[in-house]
Formats: sequence, C-alpha cells, structure tokens
Amino acid sequence: MLIKGVTLRGLEVFEALASTGSVAQAAERTGLSQPAVSQQLRNLEQALGVDLVDHGRRPMRVTPAGRAFLSRTEAVLSELRLAQNELTVMDLGDLTTLSIGLIDDFDNDLTPRLVTELADSLSRCRFKLITASSREISAAMKAREFHIAVAASTGEAMDGVTEYPLVEDPFILVTPAGWVSDPEKIISDIHGLPLLRYAREQLIAQQVEGILTRHGLQFDDRFEIGSHLALMAMVARRVGWAITTPLGYMRATRFHDAIDAYPLPFGNEGRKISLFAGTDWTDRVPRDVADMMRRLVRSQITEPATAKLPWLSGSLEVIGK
Repeated sequence: MLIKGVTLRGLEVFEALASTGSVAQAAERTGLSQPAVSQQLRNLEQALGVDLVDHGRRPMRVTPAGRAFLSRTEAVLSELRLAQNELTVMDLGDLTTLSIGLIDDFDNDLTPRLVTELADSLSRCRFKLITASSREISAAMKAREFHIAVAASTGEAMDGVTEYPLVEDPFILVTPAGWVSDPEKIISDIHGLPLLRYAREQLIAQQVEGILTRHGLQFDDRFEIGSHLALMAMVARRVGWAITTPLGYMRATRFHDAIDAYPLPFGNEGRKISLFAGTDWTDRVPRDVADMMRRLVRSQITEPATAKLPWLSGSLEVIGK
C-alpha cells in the first residue's frame, strides 16, 4: 500500500524537477502551474518525510535521498507509460496523440507527404509536427518534448531514447555550374572562390569542420549560411562553393541547372539520419513510422538523387527495409 500523499502526479513533478532543476521548466513539462508544481513537491516530501531536492539552490539539486528515490521513480513511471501505450496503441490507427520533430532537410517534398500519410493512418489522432535543426531536435528529445523525431545522428547515445537508422547521407561538394574544368583537380579549380559554410551552431557545420580539420585543410572563413536553400542559392549565383549532402542538394532542385555536384575529393565521409523515440514508447509505433520514412526517403530522395548523380549509388543508401 502506498503512503498517503504519494501520487502519480507528485512522482511526475519530482522527475521533471530532477531533470530540469527549475520549477518553471517542470511546470511547462507537466502542464501544471508553478504554484501547483511547488505544492506537489511539498506534498510528496511531507508524505515521505525527507527533502528530495535542495530548495536553497538554483537550479535545484537532488539530495542524496532524492537520488535514491529518483531511480525508483523513473523506473515506475517508465513502466506505467509503457503499459499505457501498450493498452492504447495497438497500431497506428489506434494512436490518439503523436508529436514529431523533423529536420528541415525534408521540408520541400517529404514532409508534406509524411503528414498526408500520417493523417490518413491516424484518423483519430491529434498530432503535432515541428521542423527544426538536428541540435534543437536532440535537445527536445532529451527533454521528452517529442514522442518521435527524425534528425542527423550525433553518434552519442541519449538516455531514455532509442535510435532507428534511416539513411546514410554522404558529404558532397557543390560549385557554380561550369566552374570546375577538371574534376581530378577540383581543389585547385576552386582556389580563390570562398567556401560557403553552414552556420556554426548547426550540427552539419561542425561535421564539415571536422572533415576539414582531419585532412588539414583551411579555407576562407567569410560566409556562414543558416539554411540549405540560401546556401545553394549563393552557390548558384557564383558567390562561392560548399560542402553539403544529397539531402541538402535535393532540396534545391530549382538551382540544379546553375550548380555542379561532385563526390567529396578528400575522404569518404557522411552523416546518418535516424528516427529517435523514447524507450518508454511502445516499439511498434516508431518502427512503423521508421518504415514509412524509409519508403518516402527512398522514393522522394535517394532514387531521384542517384538518377541525377549516378556516382551516389552505394553511398546514399536507405538503412534497413
């Protein structure tokens, strides 16, 4: 029998406070007001007879007693969430709510098609789809703001999150059309033309910088561009050249006549795009959505891209079914 005053809502509030250290953020995560969060925590601590957090510190820190209780709290809440999902989510047609984060690489064609298919499949579901950068999506998944998300993988495991690989997206080099006279001497041909870099806070920018550093290469540091389309437009206007990926290239079809694309002349590196889902989310739903994403990526991106750039075959690949 539970001690009187130990409630499911109190446990959820404590978990949120332990994760964020902030009453305001815990309120946002749980959907309660800040006074209600504080009251729930006081009730739980009074019921247990111990302080679970250090109220005199900002951000709040979990006490030693709180740390011991937190591990049990997380285990209990995880099992309850899993049990709830297994009861209510037998297939996509029975899903009632779904929030998805999606990288903006897919904005042009894939996202509308995904939304259309989800709307058809989730006839009784209330769902929300947000596009953002991979960094923002990873942070949101850690904060459990999405049920499911699609983003570039950092290669680091996230606690409480399962990764489902979708596609290998190799890095490629793009230049203004006709600029390169000999693909075998591409580096010398682009000498003097500035490198158009992605904005530094973006994951893809850090991955590109890592490639350049590993190969001991330094280029002009004049331009930082915040979006695929703006970057491709500047290449098309002969402002500079860029390192991007087929996903970025395929978003800019209207600029293709003014852009030439080549395999990366230094190294053979790429990024992995994956679907991420909370481990307390029933396995069938993320697998079904991952299969849907793989099918859409294959038809909307990998097949058109390899038809246009045959040398991508074998490097731009859907992972899995």
